[in-house]
This record gives sequence, structure tokens and C-alpha cells, in this order.
Amino acid sequence: MFVVFVLSAAVVLFAVVAVAMGRGDVLGTDDARAAAPMLPERALDSADVDGIRFTVAARGYRMDQVDEVLERLAAELDERDRRIAELEAMAINGPHTPPNDH
Repeated sequence: MFVVFVLSAAVVLFAVVAVAMGRGDVLGTDDARAAAPMLPERALDSADVDGIRFTVAARGYRMDQVDEVLERLAAELDERDRRIAELEAMAINGPHTPPNDH
């Protein structure tokens, strides 16, 4: 009789917990339809970076949006660094002119 009572109590406890937990998807799902942050089609400046706002999902920011923005920023920074190095070399060495063959 004691075993039946313990099993009945376990079933009731499990049912109460299952109802309290709901469907089980406490965190929900990411909304894939959320608009990605818009960046201008020109060279970015600090105001553009300061103005970026990512969609907050249940488990944090949308990783695909963050990855896209970071890839774009990295590419632009690489291009700027390349251009700065080129201009610094020109300032040190002077403009490159082909030698005269006289």
C-alpha cells in the first residue's frame, strides 16, 4: 500500500510540474524575420558604429546579424589600413616615378 501511495504522489508531483512548466520552450525561438541592422553604402565612421543596434533574441543578439556587421567592419578597416600604409610609404619615399632611360 505504501508503494502505491508513493507512486501516486510522484505522478501528481510530475503532473503539477509539467503544467507549471508549460510547453517547455521557456526561451522561445529567434524571430528570423527581424530586420538586420542597416549600414550605409559609404565608408563607415564612428557614428555609424555607435548607431548599430542588434535585435535582442531570447538567448542574446542574433549571431548572423552580428557576424555580418563585423565582417563588413573588418573589411573596411583592412582597406583603410592598406591605404594608410600606401600613403605613408608615398610620404616617406616620394611619389613613385619611373626612371628616365637617357
